[in-house]
Amino acid sequence: MLTSKHKAATDFPIHDFLAERWSADAFDGRTVTRADLLSLFEAARWAASSYNEQPWSYIVATKDEPEEFAKMLSCLSESNQAWAKSASVLVLAIVNTKLARNGKENRAAVHDLGLASANLVFEATSRGLVVHQMAGILPEKAKSLYNVPDDCEVWTALAIGYPGTELHPTEEKPRRRKKLQDFVFSGNWGKSFT
Repeated sequence: MLTSKHKAATDFPIHDFLAERWSADAFDGRTVTRADLLSLFEAARWAASSYNEQPWSYIVATKDEPEEFAKMLSCLSESNQAWAKSASVLVLAIVNTKLARNGKENRAAVHDLGLASANLVFEATSRGLVVHQMAGILPEKAKSLYNVPDDCEVWTALAIGYPGTELHPTEEKPRRRKKLQDFVFSGNWGKSFT
């Protein structure tokens, strides 16, 4: 359950689902239904992408298939394995680095994967789920274990589930973000738009 500690104290109004999103480290173990998972990936499917390339792919492992779950868990860094093992679902996020239309480098591929994953996270939050995205993975191991094609890169992983009732120590800290004036500029680098 979301606590007031998790809801972002925004300086300007934003959608509740964005303010309520957080990267949980504790999950309660409830199964995420296949229907909910398919809706998360449907949300990802409809993300914007450069040239409509849709360069993202996902590989999913649920706790309902313990061997597959363990296989994917082994692709995470040791520190991420420690908490991610309590999630109901693990996902590898993969990006195709080449444009399908001409085989050239897709400079927007990682950006587009981020958009797709953001859609997925927004949909998850609307369903009472939490998603913790992580870069602490073993990409080469994942690429080998899952036979990922050469022109694709395993970029990140996601842990998905229902938030745990007991907070992980990392979740006790207040949420912080840079102020808009620190990253939204106008006219020149460093000249605040705000």
